Amino acid sequence: MKPQTAPSRRPFTRTLTIRTSRRCELKDVTEEIASTVHESGCTDAVCHLYVPHTTAGVLINEGDDPAVARDIEAALERLVPRSGSYTHAEGNADAHIKSSLIGVTQPVLVEDEQLVLGRWQAIYFVELDGPRHRHILARVS
Repeated sequence: MKPQTAPSRRPFTRTLTIRTSRRCELKDVTEEIASTVHESGCTDAVCHLYVPHTTAGVLINEGDDPAVARDIEAALERLVPRSGSYTHAEGNADAHIKSSLIGVTQPVLVEDEQLVLGRWQAIYFVELDGPRHRHILARVS
């Protein structure tokens, strides 16, 4: 007799549209991602976040104090200034470098249809060459 396995659930994918208003902006998308997880119906899973842009990213950090997001924005500008001796001619080389440092993916555990985040953590879409309309893909599986 074969051992029984749990029925497999198809991955649930949602594309969220993000509108940014500044060139560099950390935008809290935690509620939108949590809503997607709830809509998926997955109780214990992983929510994979993916930003399909070369001048944007996704990160998890403190969401309680908005000053943290502003500090991250300012630190990114100090680390990789907008004006520099870059060879990329479009004027956004700094945004490409910052995106490479931040990353375009982030996995988040899901338990009981809830994102597993620390008490102060939030999920941020990171705009680095805005303002624009952008996307973040969330796949729960």
